Formats: sequence, structure tokens, C-alpha cells
Amino acid sequence: MLAKVLSAAVVGLNGTPIEVEVDIASQGLPSFTIVGLPDKAVEESKERVRSAIKNSGAEFPAKRITVNLAPADLPKEGPSYDLPIALGILIASGQIKGDFSNSLFTGELSLDGKLRQTNGILPQIIMAKERKIKNAFVPFENSNEAAIIKEVEVYPIKNLLSLAKYLTSEEKILPIKHSSLNEYLKNDSFDFDMNEVQGQEQAKRAMEIAAAGGHNILLKGPPGAGKTLIARTLPSILPRLSLEEALEVTKIYSISGLLDKDTIITKRQFRSPHHTTSYIGLIGGGVIPKPGEISLAHRGVLFLDEFPEFPRHVLEALRQPMEDGFVTISRAQGRITFPSKFMLVAAQNPCPCGYLGDKTHACRCSASQIARYQKRISGPMLDRIDIHLEVPAVKVEKLTSTDGIKRETSVQIRRRVQRAKDIQLNRFKNIKITSNSEMTNKDIKKFCGLSKDCVSLLKMAVARMNLSARSYHRIIKLSRTIADLEGEKDIKPSHIAESLQYRPKVEITY
Repeated sequence: MLAKVLSAAVVGLNGTPIEVEVDIASQGLPSFTIVGLPDKAVEESKERVRSAIKNSGAEFPAKRITVNLAPADLPKEGPSYDLPIALGILIASGQIKGDFSNSLFTGELSLDGKLRQTNGILPQIIMAKERKIKNAFVPFENSNEAAIIKEVEVYPIKNLLSLAKYLTSEEKILPIKHSSLNEYLKNDSFDFDMNEVQGQEQAKRAMEIAAAGGHNILLKGPPGAGKTLIARTLPSILPRLSLEEALEVTKIYSISGLLDKDTIITKRQFRSPHHTTSYIGLIGGGVIPKPGEISLAHRGVLFLDEFPEFPRHVLEALRQPMEDGFVTISRAQGRITFPSKFMLVAAQNPCPCGYLGDKTHACRCSASQIARYQKRISGPMLDRIDIHLEVPAVKVEKLTSTDGIKRETSVQIRRRVQRAKDIQLNRFKNIKITSNSEMTNKDIKKFCGLSKDCVSLLKMAVARMNLSARSYHRIIKLSRTIADLEGEKDIKPSHIAESLQYRPKVEITY
């Protein structure tokens, strides 16, 4: 007898329907074969399915069993096909009857028939919604993640036995109640707050601008100046994620197996890879490509501490994703694209010893050492960074001050950032961008009208600072963000002037 059960595979970030066909032949020696380009994990499902069926009180047929995972030319990986294969065997052997053509089944089985948490559930449920599949049967531990999608009835399944009893009308399983993003936004808490940063008022201002417009920022200063602390406070002032952005990020973490107990990710992520991270670890890849750090930082922050210590070829690989907002990984099996719209926050010392230009410590580096150190970051890479900020050492008077000065909290700063973000969302509501940093040259002409005074100031800056065309446009985008923070409709010369302060002292040339 032949049985067909609908499941799904995850290709890149998208779910793809997989039809699990199970045939039990009445003739031939007992065997169990899986075809359709299965990987090792899928091949091993034969033993898990056999034990799960027996330990659930059902009969495993001692016949010739053939399982086909269609389409046959798409590589299948992971243990999520255990449940549809087991169900297909029960249907083909006549132990379960019914029409399940409008239902999706996915999940990994334990040997005792229990369902384990499985990666990549959210993209599969989104695919079910797009294909108008009404029901989805998923592991109990994944049910809250799947319940975000309202158009699909999600049934939380604890084990194979309870599913079999439900399908044979012996037991009831109620679909899980759908949840909304607002339910998870109430408990926003962060490990670091802006009021913990003593001094560094200019750095706080720069971080506020970067957060409001999604701009890349480079912090340069001596050891102990607070660069890392300032960077780690950034998530606490970032604007909230929209539902669409939250789903994008959750899909990435779902297929990477990093959701843990989170149902949906509601905070912008802060990724801080070590400088020994490999090219694949940062960009993504592998035999079956998986997202790297730049995709895990999508709609969030990628913090690269000790910026010059990263291998040159790894940093250069960031250039195209920073411009395009996505990374395409090509392998013999095909091409997969992952989103990578992240804010780059980099921190570095001014020289190998770290004290070049410091008034309290003497620099011990030679001129050649300093030159080599600074050349580790290429001109084109630095040119893609909107804000270059010198972070001086904090004076001891500010560290020991007990005058009771109240510093702004992250909540206060975040309100201003959110207002600026809302202005941008309204401005770009008819196009596919969400922040000023994503504007193209065409968008700049449309949304960033400049007065004669602004144009005159920019012309002077281009001549004196030897600005590149990219730097010119980045200054305009940064000025647009500063104007949004102040609630101004038009860009003013004062906004341009502040943007110019964030260019490096010696403009990049190449």
C-alpha cells in the first residue's frame, strides 16, 4: 500500500514542501530503504522510526518498505523527517486511516516515541501559510514558535502515540492559541545601560545617531577608555523590531538552532565574534551552507573588537554584504542567499601598544609599527564606515566624581531614537528600506533635499578633506539622521557640520 505525507525542508531561510511517499510491498524480503538524496541524519532515521513505532505500541511491518523524499533532486538533511516517515508507515500498513493531504508533519523522534525540539520550524510554518495548508503538527517544544503564524492551526505533539490516537479519534489535541509580538515586547531588559558610562558625552551622542539611522561606527582610543562598554550599551538604545523584522531574525536563529527557550526574537541582536573567527564563521558557509555571524547580526549589531586583529581577507569579505544587505554563498549543490543588514560597530587601539596620542602614557611603537598596524584596515573598508570617533581616556576626576550629576538612561535616549526611527519608517513606507543608512543614491536625491548653504558647505568639505563619492553620500545620510533626531523636516548646515566631525582626521584615499 502507498501512503503520502506532507513535510518540509529548509533551503536557506525558506521552507520547501517535501512529499514523503511510503510504499510497503507485499512481496520481497523485509527491508527499509530511504531514497531522495538523504544525508546521514536522514538515513539514521530508519532506526529511530523503527524503535519509536514499536515502543508506541504499534506494529512495525516486517516487509519491504521504501520511503521516497520528493523532489528527489533536493538534498535532505536533519532529523525532522522522522515523524512524517513514521506516520507514513502507519498509514501504509493500515494502522491509521484518513485524509491528511492538508496537514504538515515535522519533528525528530526519540526511540521511545517522544518528539524532540527540532530546528527550522518557523520557516516551515510560513511555507505552510503561503501554500494555504490548514494544519501543522509539530513537537510540543516548538509549538510556541510556530504559533506566531496565525493562518495555520498548530497542534503541539508530545509523542507518536498521542498523534496516532488523535488521528484515529481516540484522543483530543487542541491547537495551540496563537500569540502576537506585543506579548513578548513587555519584558525588555538589557545587561548594560548608558548611565553606566562615565564621561564620553561625544561617544554617547555618536552612538545615539548610529542607533537612530543604522550607521556603521568605528571607535578608536587607548585601552580602558570604555570602547567596549560603550559598544555593549548600544542594544539598550536601539529601536524596537517590527513584526516583519522579528520574523526575519527568528527564522535565522531557528534554522541555526539558537532559539533556545525564545519563542520569537524581539530584541535586536548583538553579535561579538572573537578576532580568531574564520571566514566561514563570519560570512557563513559549509557543505550545506549555514548563516554566519553577519546574518546572525541581521537587523542588529555586529561588534568587532580589536578590529585590526581580524585577518585581512575576513574583513575584506564584509565589504559587499555591508553594501548589499545580503550575502550569497555558492556551492556545487547550489546558491543560497542570507540577509545581512547589520550595524557594524568596530573598536581599535590607535597603535599596537595602544597609547599613541595619549597624554598620560608614552607610546612605545616605532613609526613603521604604527603604519603597519593602521594599514591592516583597508581604505575601502574604512570608507564604508559612517562615523569615525576618537574615544579619549576618561579623566580620573569624572570617575571619582560624587557631585550627584544625573546621567541619561538608555530608556530616555531610546525614546528619541524611536521617534527618529518612526519618522524614517513613515518616509520609506512605499519602498523596501527601513533606515537612512540603507538609502541608495536615487533615494538620497528624493528624500534629502539640500539648501544652497548645505551644498556650499559640502563643496568646501569635498575640496579640503578629499572626500570620496561614497563618503559624500554617507555624510548626507548621516545628516538626514541628525535632522530626524531633532525633528527637522529639512537638512540644515548645522547637521552637515556635525556629520563632517565624524569623518577621520585624514580622509581615506586609494
